[in-house]
Amino acid sequence: MGKLMRLLRHLWLDAHDAEKALGKTGFDRLEQRIAASEREHGGQICLCIEASLPLRYLWRNLLRNEPIESVIADRALTMFGKQRVWDTEHNNGVLIYMLLAEHEIDILADRALAKRVPTETWRRTIDAALAHFRRGGVEDGLNTAIDDVHALLVRHFPRALANDEDMLHKGLPDRPVIG
Repeated sequence: MGKLMRLLRHLWLDAHDAEKALGKTGFDRLEQRIAASEREHGGQICLCIEASLPLRYLWRNLLRNEPIESVIADRALTMFGKQRVWDTEHNNGVLIYMLLAEHEIDILADRALAKRVPTETWRRTIDAALAHFRRGGVEDGLNTAIDDVHALLVRHFPRALANDEDMLHKGLPDRPVIG
């Protein structure tokens, strides 16, 4: 029964559900939070929200019994590349990926930040965000993730180290992306 319910959940949810989970004002607030954050450090934050996995990913769990966590991690990595998070000036972009159908969040950091931040730190951030998300606080969970990523970027890539002031106007979009 679990596999059938998972399939139905992923088939039922679409981009409209992702938009509905936050509403226009929620998207606006998250965009403003990311923009404000990026004025204080030299990194880039990309927030990607997907309602459900594409079937080619979901089949890996349903038919090949690949753990759903591995499938989600792979999808987050795909979105990391698709959104060009790896292409930031100082290799310090961060993707916050949320999958509504599974009530999961993943965070991927580019090379320069990833080598400075231990895996346990990312796990704590994800767990804190998920605690809000699973209680229905989607925006609160994303705010928690953004705030934690912000603190790490300020610590490791403070604005003073960003020597190109034009970076404030370049890079990844501040508006959350619907995947």
